[in-house]
Formats: sequence, structure tokens, C-alpha cells
Amino acid sequence: MTKGGADTHVTILGSGTCVPSLKRSACSVLIETGMAVILIDAGPGTIRRLLHANKTIFDITHILFSHFHPDHTAELVPLLFATKYPNSDRRQTPLTIIAGNGLNTFLKNLMSAYNNWLDLPRGILNTIEMDTTRFDSRTFSDFHLETTPVKHNPESIAYRINSHQHKSIVYSGDTDFCESLVQLAQETDVFICESSHPDHLKVPGHLSPSVAGEIAVRASAGRLILTHFYPECDQADILKECRQAYSGPLALAEDLMRINLK
Repeated sequence: MTKGGADTHVTILGSGTCVPSLKRSACSVLIETGMAVILIDAGPGTIRRLLHANKTIFDITHILFSHFHPDHTAELVPLLFATKYPNSDRRQTPLTIIAGNGLNTFLKNLMSAYNNWLDLPRGILNTIEMDTTRFDSRTFSDFHLETTPVKHNPESIAYRINSHQHKSIVYSGDTDFCESLVQLAQETDVFICESSHPDHLKVPGHLSPSVAGEIAVRASAGRLILTHFYPECDQADILKECRQAYSGPLALAEDLMRINLK
């Protein structure tokens, strides 16, 4: 297990979508705080991006899923399968998987599809289902977790991680505009927010740059990181569109972008 430090670190592992891309892996964010190494979403390409970030699957202590679409969960199968591989780095500490209502059914169906190939030794895998009907929270050794339902899928939730270093990161997951996300993101240090399509191509269930900017303004977010870009975003001025609403610190996510919160 990698030893934790005094600071909180955020690494964008995947800034893309379901569309294959050499530039952008699908959705995934890594957060390191204390001894906790937290993976939020695990779309295709996540395991390789972890290695690029000098981490392995055995370093991960928690996996958080915003919802169950393949571009957010597909790497879970190879991650669990690789965990069984008998080598010197084999997992010694439990892995906790967290998601909204339906997580245990989702995992049961995966286990059924792959028979015993995903079964881990007893005591290694823990699961927590967060309430998808209201605000919910849990406290762990190195961080406090808050969730709220958002507008995408029935199980969709956004996450707020409050570190013991008094830093906060909010991850929107896939969502349309909703007041619950505004409330969850209040005065967060870093707001990682999806911005799937340019303003003129916005679709229901997703955000666009100006709408993401409006949420950040209403939440008084300290720093906004836009992510989850479909290819159409490469043909638009995403920063300019977001600046229609938000004037604070702003960046477009790139794979392996690293943010240190001191």
C-alpha cells in the first residue's frame, strides 16, 4: 500500500466518454488523501492510466461509481479479475465499492455472467449502497463522504469528498442541471463537473459548458474542472462558453492532469 501524505491529490485518469480515443480514456478520477486512495468511476482504460499515474489496482482502497453505464464501470471486471492474479503485489487489505441503490444487484449480475472468475477471497470486498432518494453520508478513516441524487439514471449520484486536511472535491458524474448538485458543491475547493457537449448540442441528462459554469457560480466553487468530453467538444471553444457564467479558476480536464490541494 502506498503511504499517504499530508496533502490531498487529484488525478484525472480519464476525461473522455464511450467514444474510443487515443487522447482521452473514459471517465475516471483518482483522489489520494491520507491513506485513502479513491477511484471515482472506472471506464475503459482506467487500469493503464493508473499505471501511468504510478499506482496499481492494489493501491486502491475505495471505488466509487456515479452510475452503472459502461463508460463509467466497464473496467471493474478486469480490475477484479486482475486482483485474483497470484503475485507478490496481491491485495492484502479490503477494497470497498460504493455506489447508489442497486450496487449489490449490479455486482451479483456481473458475478453470474463471469461465474467464479470475479470471486475474491472472503473479507476482501465490501460494498456500500448510498441512498439515491436524498442526501447521504459516510465517514471513513481518512475522509468524509457525502452524496446526493442527480438527474441522469435512477441510481445516479454525485460525490463530495471532504479530507481530514479540510479540503473538498466534488464530482458531478453524469447529470443535467439540478439544485441538489448546487447544494453539494457549495464552496468546494475543486468541482469536477461533466460538460459532455458544447452549448448548441446540449442533450437531456448531460451538462454543457455554460450550464456547468452556472452551477459552479451558484455553488461558489473555488476551482472548476470540466471533463467527460465527447468529440464535438474539440470543435468548440469550451472555455469561452463556460466563461459566459463562471469567472473563477477554470481548466479543461486532460488525462493524467494532477491537482495538488495543500
